[in-house]
Amino acid sequence: MKRVFRFFIIACASFALAATQTPGLSQGGGIRFSDVAGTWEGKSMVGPKDSVFVTWALTATADGKGWTLKRANRDPLPVRIIAIGRDSIVWESGPYPSVLRAGQMVTTRTAGHFKGDKMTGRWEGRYAPGDVVRGKTEATRKK
Repeated sequence: MKRVFRFFIIACASFALAATQTPGLSQGGGIRFSDVAGTWEGKSMVGPKDSVFVTWALTATADGKGWTLKRANRDPLPVRIIAIGRDSIVWESGPYPSVLRAGQMVTTRTAGHFKGDKMTGRWEGRYAPGDVVRGKTEATRKK
């Protein structure tokens, strides 16, 4: 039990540290918002065969403020930055009407790993009733 509690404390402290890092000041030359500024065209996938269920465009600003996510045939959503560090940015949007489950609200959190003009990552959707759906995502920055 003590081992589980210690792991939980370390994990929480690590997440808190990552969430409060100042962009551009992370040790080892971590990612900055200016490194990913621009419009990213992407797709989200789910299931054992990574079926694409939605395409989207992420507009990322150089200061990390005012990011938006526009899904096909939907209004743009504001994006909240949760953490930034190394090669990754974690963001969240919602709640909004689900693309996968008609009539349900969902909040999604995405961890994107950026390398040049490519991004790969994983997303997690949390529904109001408590269900969780996970999948993959990838995007390319528009030139």
